[in-house]
Amino acid sequence: MARDEEILDLIELLLAAEIFNQNQNLDINDLTPIAREVFGVQSMEGERGPVVVSESALQRILGIPDAHLRLEKHPLTVYEEFGHRLRISTLPAGFSWFIKHSADKRIKKNPVLAWYAETNHLLEGISHDAARDLNPRFEDSRVSLDRRISRMLAEDDKIRAGLDLIIINAPEEVEQTLDDIICTGDQVQRILKLKIALENLEFLRTHRVFDIGKLLFIGPPGTGKTSLAFALSRVFHMPILEVRLPMVTSQYLGETSKNIDRIFEVARALSPCILFIDEFDFLAKSRIGDDHGAMKRAVNALLKNIDRISLIRNKVLLIGATNHPQLLDEAAWRRFDEVIPFDLPDLATRELILGRLLQGFSSGCNVSEIARDTDGYSGADLKMVIREAILTALIDGRTELTDSDLATGEKLIKTRDASRTKTCL
Repeated sequence: MARDEEILDLIELLLAAEIFNQNQNLDINDLTPIAREVFGVQSMEGERGPVVVSESALQRILGIPDAHLRLEKHPLTVYEEFGHRLRISTLPAGFSWFIKHSADKRIKKNPVLAWYAETNHLLEGISHDAARDLNPRFEDSRVSLDRRISRMLAEDDKIRAGLDLIIINAPEEVEQTLDDIICTGDQVQRILKLKIALENLEFLRTHRVFDIGKLLFIGPPGTGKTSLAFALSRVFHMPILEVRLPMVTSQYLGETSKNIDRIFEVARALSPCILFIDEFDFLAKSRIGDDHGAMKRAVNALLKNIDRISLIRNKVLLIGATNHPQLLDEAAWRRFDEVIPFDLPDLATRELILGRLLQGFSSGCNVSEIARDTDGYSGADLKMVIREAILTALIDGRTELTDSDLATGEKLIKTRDASRTKTCL
């Protein structure tokens, strides 16, 4: 069975290469991530040349040595000893063989094959667009991001100093998805508004509507501020630049202000992107009664840069997050067009979160009762309850969760909070 799947893997790549080479209207996002690696396609720029399937690539990426020997009895494949390449001898017959042996499950997930099947009316229920949606975009990949960074440095090496102040993640590296988060109706509407703005950038620029895309997330710890910021990287297909706050502040006169300038300079150079500043109050503290001149200069630099950046002009989405909104400078508040609250979840929301966290686990737990018992818990707290319950069950040699397991998790949170209160006193 494993060998049969390996043969299908090889034929799928050979068919994709043949179809891709014959149809210039297909692009890099029609290739699956594995096909991009095997074909060596690493750019969306310039004229597209033919792709090939070499034995060395198959061995390096798929771990299949001597692929031609595995296919030597297959009548529809050709091995070219010069170059050690494989190809399909006849596309229509090869595709018919593939349909017969793989049904449609592979074709539904492969945009190139789905396009060929849909265009030639070979299978019902096959959608090229749906297949594309199932595969990550090339521009979401680390390969694409690294190329953008290299090009940016080639154009202006001075930006290198700013890169040391941030952590950059490509969308494909972000673990959080919008499906993992229970958003409020208001939060969903704000996200939809941003999506519509990105789809109508030229219209908004023409009408000089620029004050869009500066978001301030406020709320207690563990309520999903950071998770949503990262999930938006995947929603909008933008890398996320997370500011490394300890690296930004400096004891040297004026250096903190310069570092803030460098961060925003990187964001503009790397756009489209998300610039995420967690613990925003750390940089935007109120200047009232503060006789620390360096801090005042830093806040002024921050405000100046916020004014100069725009989702509409620069394709930079700015997100600030804070647990302490009362500490923010009044002028910083005014710079954000959207202030989005993140509250502790109510009973109904806790039930939703717990249900989502327990998906995929065998469980006879009373979710409604757990939700009632966890009043005042954040989403992060609930996640910790489930994590502890899972570990408790595994230690006991079980994979099914019980109410007792969850009670152990709840106890952990209560003990932790009690210890914190005692320490503070």
